[in-house]
Amino acid sequence: MKTVLITGASAGIGAACARAFLTAGWQVGLMARRAEALRTAADGHPKAVILPGDVTSPEDVERCFAVFAAQVGRLDVLFNNAGSFGRAAMIDELGYDEWRQVVEVNLHGMFLCAQAAFGQMRRQVPMGGRIINNGSISAHVPRMGSVAYTTTKHAITGLTRTLSLDGRAYDIACGQIDIGNARTELLEGIIATNPDSPPPTMDVAHVGRAVLHMADLPIEANVQFMTLMATKMPFIGRG
Repeated sequence: MKTVLITGASAGIGAACARAFLTAGWQVGLMARRAEALRTAADGHPKAVILPGDVTSPEDVERCFAVFAAQVGRLDVLFNNAGSFGRAAMIDELGYDEWRQVVEVNLHGMFLCAQAAFGQMRRQVPMGGRIINNGSISAHVPRMGSVAYTTTKHAITGLTRTLSLDGRAYDIACGQIDIGNARTELLEGIIATNPDSPPPTMDVAHVGRAVLHMADLPIEANVQFMTLMATKMPFIGRG
């Protein structure tokens, strides 16, 4: 039985990925702060393990990963997904507390979850596993007014590269998916602020299938970086 723990699994990309893995027969740990939202996302599936916890809390992360490993036996894959966009603002208009809140989730939280997964994968028998970090198109090009979000997503690329290198000796692979304009609650909020010129979007279910593909590879193969985006996004050249 293959196992995956998904952070930020209560909505959006995390929930879509949880559905994809559950449909494919995986044992899935769903971690996020809101237990009721996690239960809604799991929809009573017998292979879903509900893990209420805050990725910015070292104690919560340690507990959730330990509970999941004890219940299902091992951790094959972490989808390190939990993230926050924060308020769109110019840098001189962004409060330090707002900056810190985004960094806490997008960088510190992803570090803590990667650390817990890496440790579990080194200890388990047989050793090894896979970590998939959720980057962003913003890891390459920013959206205006996104200084905190974009800075953290550039940092995640560094985390991915370092984990890939450090994990080689332990059969731990690490890859990153950079997603552009999947239709989630977050994107709906962005669209609402610009109704006269909405951005091109794609169904979030495509992300679930892509992450499942990355996770389902044998450990000898790895998707190091994948960019999945709405086809007509102004990302390549002048768009």
